[in-house]
Amino acid sequence: MFADLYRKAGAERFGLTQQEFSQILEEVRTKYLPVGASEPEVLDLYRSLRVEELALARACAAGNDAAWDVFLTRYREKLYDAARSIAPSESTARELADSLYAELFGTQTRDGGRISKLNYYAGRGSLEGWLRMVLAQEYVNLFRSQRRLVSLEEQSEAGVQFRAPNSAAVPEGSTAPDLRLEAATDEALAALATEDRFILAAYYLDGRTLAETARMLGVHESTVSRRLDKITKSLSKAIVRGLLSRGMSRRQAEEALEADVRDLSLDVRRRLKPENARNGT
Repeated sequence: MFADLYRKAGAERFGLTQQEFSQILEEVRTKYLPVGASEPEVLDLYRSLRVEELALARACAAGNDAAWDVFLTRYREKLYDAARSIAPSESTARELADSLYAELFGTQTRDGGRISKLNYYAGRGSLEGWLRMVLAQEYVNLFRSQRRLVSLEEQSEAGVQFRAPNSAAVPEGSTAPDLRLEAATDEALAALATEDRFILAAYYLDGRTLAETARMLGVHESTVSRRLDKITKSLSKAIVRGLLSRGMSRRQAEEALEADVRDLSLDVRRRLKPENARNGT
């Protein structure tokens, strides 16, 4: 079985021995199947893998020049195009793509090994789709590192108020939002996965359509639509739980959510919006 998969992957031309490739497959099996999985389950998993792309990625991670030649030919321009579709400017797009390339190429350790992000690719989906996903995560990380998208803890520590966009202060005659609502909302947003934050940012901040967001992630439009609905509903529930844990009754929590978070998407947009966009520049 391993020999057949080795030949199918063309791993030899990327400098991987059959033993090395077998170890990679065993690593994937350990990650995705429980201990004691049956032989048919193991076979089904192996047959579902994109073994040629898996071999290519792992050979690149090991620093094989032939593998990198193939990788750059196939994916270099695609990654730059994907970065342009995500980033707000050409310079940011190139910075984003170049930053990812550095992490994909990796660094050599003192013992002669290499640390590369490509070691995390397991062949379960297309390598192109996985790269787009990693690129989306890098986009969020880039904003955070430049303080365009600060962490929720930093926002809380800096005293950022929980309010709707474009409101410089609490309107006269109204009451300030309960700080418990601010804390509960920050907590709920902080718990979001990176991909969920990216989906919210792409759809609500950048004004991208469901189809555009789906293309960036390599999934169907209906998948993004369902994810958006699930994310916003789970946020509302998480905020209510946070308010209950802070001493509100359920009725008070639901009233607070209705009164102060009338449109949750606006608050998500406010939290995720880049600093230069918040300042109108």
